[in-house]
Amino acid sequence: MTYRYRYSHWDGSQRIFELDDETVMDELSEDLLAHGDLQRALRNLMQRGIRGRENDGLKGLREMRERLRQRRQENLDRFNLNNVFKDIEERLNNIVQKERGGIDKRVQESREQAAQNADLSPEQKQKLLDMMEQRANRNRERLDQLPDSPGGKIKELSSYDFMDEEARQEFQDLMDSLKQQMMQNYFNDMKQAMQGMSPQDMAAMRQMLRDLNQMLEDKANGKDPDFQGFMGKWGSKFGDTPPQSLDELKERLAQQIGQMQSLMDSMSPEMRRELEQMMESLLDEETMDELSQLGMALEQLFPMDDMRGQYPFTGQDDMSLEQAMEVMRQMQGMDDLERQLQDVMNNGEFDKLNLDKVQELLGEEARRNLEELNKVTQMLEEAGYVKRKGNKLELAPRGIRKIGQKALREVFSQLKKGRFGQHDIHSRGLNGEDTGETKSYEFGDPFDVDLRRSILNAVERGGPHLPVTLQREDFVIHRREQVTEAATCLLLDQSRSMGMFGSFLAAKKVALALYTLTQSQFPRDKLWVIGFSDYAVQLRGEDLPEITWNAWVSGTNLQHAFMVSRQLLSKEKAATRQIIVITDGEPTAHIEGNRAYFAYPPSHRTIHETLKEVKRCTEAGITINTFMLESSYYLMHFVDQMTRINKGRAFYTHPDKLGEFVLVDYLQNRRKRVA
Repeated sequence: MTYRYRYSHWDGSQRIFELDDETVMDELSEDLLAHGDLQRALRNLMQRGIRGRENDGLKGLREMRERLRQRRQENLDRFNLNNVFKDIEERLNNIVQKERGGIDKRVQESREQAAQNADLSPEQKQKLLDMMEQRANRNRERLDQLPDSPGGKIKELSSYDFMDEEARQEFQDLMDSLKQQMMQNYFNDMKQAMQGMSPQDMAAMRQMLRDLNQMLEDKANGKDPDFQGFMGKWGSKFGDTPPQSLDELKERLAQQIGQMQSLMDSMSPEMRRELEQMMESLLDEETMDELSQLGMALEQLFPMDDMRGQYPFTGQDDMSLEQAMEVMRQMQGMDDLERQLQDVMNNGEFDKLNLDKVQELLGEEARRNLEELNKVTQMLEEAGYVKRKGNKLELAPRGIRKIGQKALREVFSQLKKGRFGQHDIHSRGLNGEDTGETKSYEFGDPFDVDLRRSILNAVERGGPHLPVTLQREDFVIHRREQVTEAATCLLLDQSRSMGMFGSFLAAKKVALALYTLTQSQFPRDKLWVIGFSDYAVQLRGEDLPEITWNAWVSGTNLQHAFMVSRQLLSKEKAATRQIIVITDGEPTAHIEGNRAYFAYPPSHRTIHETLKEVKRCTEAGITINTFMLESSYYLMHFVDQMTRINKGRAFYTHPDKLGEFVLVDYLQNRRKRVA
């Protein structure tokens, strides 16, 4: 693998990990070989992310989802909804205390004014003082009888005649603020428009609700709602980003109502009653009716079960009502983003992921991470590893070669040093390929002189002077390797047991490695891969990365696989013709006519027909080497009978060591070394 480096001034924002197409293909290979499905391999890559060389890399969707869940749990562990009206209660209590003080002050002022007013008779003064005392006593009595709940206090104080102007103004300010908060819970986009709402503004709000409900009713009755007319009249109230369609407006409203409903569902029954009572006290009956109608219309269009949730807050931090609604907005956003992440994990459709929401809830780094992850498919296409066929992605020839080279590297990495070369047969001759090695000339060797090395030997012996005198011991010749052409059929067991017991991936890697080896180093060789389960079928080398085991039918039809291999190899004149069998079970099926017959335990008929095909291969000069991935009695007994007939070899190995045995055997069967 080649690594690419890019240098720039460090400002703290750069990523150390650099995504490249080769790293992505290496990450894809194992999954693609295991399941044979490029789309699934890409989805799994998105889910787990991409590992870097230095413990860095790109985080996957699964880790993003876990981070989102942690954020949500942090909110649940931090906040407490039991005191959401605490600040309102404190403000109400302060208003009541101020009103009590104002009452006493007004009574005292009345007494002083009466004493100073010479125009009134004593009887008149007393009458005025009695009237003031009566009003003060009535007000004190109403204040004494105020309910303990904030909603009850608000309802009573709404009809209360304040005697202290400052207390009256503070209560009015509190009512305006709470009305704005309540309406913002339904129309969060209109937050700025609702600030400082006057009675006239509330009347306009009611009219807007009527117009909105009329639009939704028209839509439900199959009529064409006048959305443009509605936005022309009320669009200025929806802030800088007004909805562009009725569907967008409905979805926004449904989300905001869902937040309000989530808050109520998460409250204790007592707190929920408090909130309901407060809303009834703050909003007039007509407005409440319009809001109720809006809620029912949206419930029909958007089931609230998808947009509301009950959150079990267990923390200690108190929140105000406004803060609670903001936390509900965050929690609802987390739920929605988690659903989006899950959908992308299932179908790979990154375009449906709201990256703005990712940045808001998980940070800018998470957004950059996902943007990089989204470039993977485009990167592979541009690099020529994958290509599009309609709406489907498939491996391109370069991608097949890349996966084959990785499989070849993995298999060769298992081989111990000194494994090659110990089996060589030395002979002399002019034919063969240059190995890059040299040897001292001996009498009888072909005079294929390495002139550069020979002259260098003469200079080292006689010193640097002209002319250079060559002697017999100075001559060095090229060592050549005689390469024989080989024709091989690799029989790949695709039966159900190969997949169920974890042997198929290793066998498939070996098939792909052998295919890559012959394509890259031995282009004159012929290699066919024959897959077999109930029937045998020839597999194209370029299809190997995506083949898989047969999960739906039973049978290990070696007889048919030998038959297909014999027909292919009999046409070849290569010096070496061989069949390599990789299997984990004895034959359990055979062909009669055009039909496969299955029996387990293996029938005598199946064994007999398979051994008959082994004999035909032997008579055709084809060697059969078998690699057994199981050591059952039936399999070993059958292979023993087969090797007695064919004189081939049989190996018992573990799937992890399969590539070592198969490739060493293949190379041993096709190479001889000559001087």
